[in-house]
Amino acid sequence: MAIPVATLLLYSIVGTVILVYLPFGVVAYGRLKGGADLSAPRAMLDRLPDYAKRATWAHQNSFEALIVYGAAAFMAYVTGVEAAGAGYAAIAFLIARFFYILFYILDVPLARSLMFGIGMICSITLYSLSLDTLRSFG
Repeated sequence: MAIPVATLLLYSIVGTVILVYLPFGVVAYGRLKGGADLSAPRAMLDRLPDYAKRATWAHQNSFEALIVYGAAAFMAYVTGVEAAGAGYAAIAFLIARFFYILFYILDVPLARSLMFGIGMICSITLYSLSLDTLRSFG
């Protein structure tokens, strides 16, 4: 039984929100190892191990990706995009963002950049499909 594209789009937005907080577990571990100073949590970044700093940056970048992708997926949902490509883009985005976070934390910049690019292509695909759907209404 195939999952409707609209369902995939909505679940992918939820998945993207979850991925925002995925690297925060690594940050929390780094804070425990580096001596947490809860009175100045932002100043504590300088004392974190390198992997935890990268996890912090991945966490912050994930908010930025959520804004771009969330709008694209919601636009596709609202315009009623039914193309299979939209479902594939939603799934590919989640996979790419997961590996983006992993490669960021593990300090594999080329692979991280590739995953970022794939994620952007997925977002652009959804915007494009949405605009095509809107054009077909007129």
